[in-house]
Amino acid sequence: MAMALGCGGPAATGCGSRWSMSSLRSALPCVVSARVSPASFRFPSRRTLSVSSNRLAFPIPSFSGLSASNPLLSLDSAECSSYEHNFTIVDSGGRIYAMRHGRKVPKLNRPPDQRKALLRGLTTQLLKYGRIKTTRARASAVRKYVDKMITLAKDGTLHKRRQALGFIYEKQIVHALFAEVEGRYGERNGGYTRIIRTLPRRGDNAPMAYIELV
Repeated sequence: MAMALGCGGPAATGCGSRWSMSSLRSALPCVVSARVSPASFRFPSRRTLSVSSNRLAFPIPSFSGLSASNPLLSLDSAECSSYEHNFTIVDSGGRIYAMRHGRKVPKLNRPPDQRKALLRGLTTQLLKYGRIKTTRARASAVRKYVDKMITLAKDGTLHKRRQALGFIYEKQIVHALFAEVEGRYGERNGGYTRIIRTLPRRGDNAPMAYIELV
């Protein structure tokens, strides 16, 4: 953007002289530490705007005459290369979580420690009595743990026995399981439990089921 100004000033080089942005910056006042009030600010005269650019001793680093006391960015500063340092990160507390693809862990409306204790208790009761009544969600969740305990008992080693002792609450059930599992499930490879659906529970209408050993 350039326009010709009229001649008639001592600072003008000729009637056809042109002004540049650097000469406009040098002509306007610069505010560093305080805001300029509208009453005290005066626009430069036409004679001041006709200063040629070849008479400037050094370029002005920034133009802050009409801006706030803390400008967004210095125009000619080499240290500032973007507007990132002028924006504040606002944390609204929201978090983004990935979808639970492939994580089919039944929560059972309980935290991890209570969920593990519940599954250990159901496994102990099922191996003790052979048949228990519970909700369908709990029956489906406890099935794999019962199958795992029977698989450990079929192996019969000391390490597998200690693993079963660390999961089942009663020692006598573990010893009885390791003693009788070979004659009962010796020829069966998996599928040691059976789930039979029954009437919903009275009160909350929760779906119920019987889970039993085959």
